[in-house]
Parts: sequence; C-alpha cells; structure tokens
Amino acid sequence: MRLRTTLALLGAALLVFAGPPLLTTGSGAATGTSIPGLRIMVPNSPGGGYDITARTAARNAEDAGLGHTIEVFNLPGAGGTVGLSRVVGEHGNGKLAMLMGLGVVGAVETNHAPSRLGDTTPIARLVEEPNIIVVGKDSKYRTIDQLLADWKRNPGDLPVGGGSSPGGPDHLAPMLMAEAAGITPKSVNYVPFDGGGELLASVLGGKVAFGVSGIGEYRDQIESGELRLLAVTGPQRIEGFDAPTLREAGLDVEFTNWRGLVAPPGLGDAERDRLIRFVTALHGTEEWRASLRRNGWDDAFLTGEAYGRFLDGQEKRVDSVLKELGL
Repeated sequence: MRLRTTLALLGAALLVFAGPPLLTTGSGAATGTSIPGLRIMVPNSPGGGYDITARTAARNAEDAGLGHTIEVFNLPGAGGTVGLSRVVGEHGNGKLAMLMGLGVVGAVETNHAPSRLGDTTPIARLVEEPNIIVVGKDSKYRTIDQLLADWKRNPGDLPVGGGSSPGGPDHLAPMLMAEAAGITPKSVNYVPFDGGGELLASVLGGKVAFGVSGIGEYRDQIESGELRLLAVTGPQRIEGFDAPTLREAGLDVEFTNWRGLVAPPGLGDAERDRLIRFVTALHGTEEWRASLRRNGWDDAFLTGEAYGRFLDGQEKRVDSVLKELGL
C-alpha cells in the first residue's frame, strides 16, 4: 500500500489552552508563569532541531520577561532515549523539561528503550515543520529529479544522511520517498547522525549523497549557498525558497515533523499546570511568533491531556509505519 503519511497531524487538531489569558508583556513572576531554576534538556547534540528550538524558546521567554537564566543543556545518546531515561528518573522534578519530537518516538521503538513517552508528563506540542532534501554546493545534483534518477538506479550507492535514529523523521522521510519511487526501503543506505549539527559536516563534505533535515536547522547554510535545497516534504513550498514539494516531483509523499516538551513523571497538578501556564504564556508572546516566522516553523500548539493522547497515537503510528515498510 502506498503510504500518505503526515505523522504530525495525527491526534487532536484543536488548540488547548490552560491557565489564565495569554499575556504578551509583563513580568513572569507577577503573572505566575515564571519557574525559577527551570532547566530544559536537549536529548541530542548541539546544532540540531531540538537544540535550536529549546534555545529559541528559552531566549524568547527571557526576552518576554517570563523567566530569567533558563538553563538549556544537552544530554545526547541513543537517538534521545538516554535523555528520556534521565527525565523519567527525575520523578517529581517540576523544574525540568525535555525538548523532544518524532525522533525520540522513533528511537524508543527501534531501540526497544525501557523508558517510554507514556512514562513522562506531557506538557505541550510547540511546532511542526517539513523535512528538506539538501546537498552540498559542490554536489552534481541540481534538481530532485536528477537525484531520484540516480537513486533509483543504485539506491545502495547513494548514502542518505539524517539527524535522527531509525524510526525518526529524518529516517522515515527518505524511506517513504524510496517506497513512493519504487525503491525497496531496505535497500536504502541510511546513515544516522545524532542531530542536524553532526549531519551538516557530512553533507558539506560530500560524505553522504544527500541529507534530510529540517528547514530551521539549515536555513542559514541554504541562504549562504553552502547547501542546495532540492525539495521539501510538506504539503506546500517553503516561502522564500525555490524548491518543489515531493508531490510536485511526482512522489506521493507528504510528511512533517513536530517538537514539544515533556516533564518527569510524578508531578502534582499544581506543578504540571505551572509548566503548562509557562509554555502557554510563551506561545502568546510576540517574541515567539517572530521566531516561528524566522525559522519557518508552523504553530502546532497543543497542551496537557490532548498532547498526551497525541503522543500515544504517534508511538502506535511509528510502529505501524516501520512494519509496513518492512523496517
């Protein structure tokens, strides 16, 4: 069966807001949204999508007066499951959150990780974005059609790099591309990296034939001409870039990634609601809206129990897609 997969749109589509009305100005302490000592964990290396999103959120919150000295730190390993285990082990810690997304969902499934997202406290889904297909400036491929022609002839000879473990977005996107192009997914030579930052050097150096990542991670390199954007996996072109969607290129694939926050298990209602109020207030700031526009992120805000149901649906769907692709 040909898959038309838009994983990020599974689950509830409504926006769920918790706490008091959104405030775009004022002190976080005065409005009850500030969380002194808040730390945000990034479960992969610096420079990737999780890292950029976490540091952007922290900076925007500080600039908007919602908090001060929010610490962002990296704990990479095993596609994000090392960080997930740390969060699950911080039972009752209401001052810790982890920035995660579809990549962690996939890593949990493929690594058979002992800790699962159902063990955490869901806080909020923040953004979604399409994946992009990129090559280095010195690559012979100038169009997606040229790349696909060679890939179909010799799929194993064209390594594709992604910033996520098998089962994550940078892995699922090229696998779905391959399936739509008539390539057996098992024949694809996928090379995983621990985040987009590690992947970048291999794409620029020609160590992989092409890379799959998010637009927010590589926008600067594309605009400077270091990377060439060949296609986007979402339903529409990215504003400001001359690159077709995969459907425009003849592949029946539509795919988007998402990112959000989870917290340790064992939080009381007051601690959970305080985290949700903080993220809800951030979502309402002009600083955050400007970051969405600048990074090409789509607003995908969803909180609390509705977000928890979304996470549960994502785990089931990733498992199903991997099985359908024979992976």
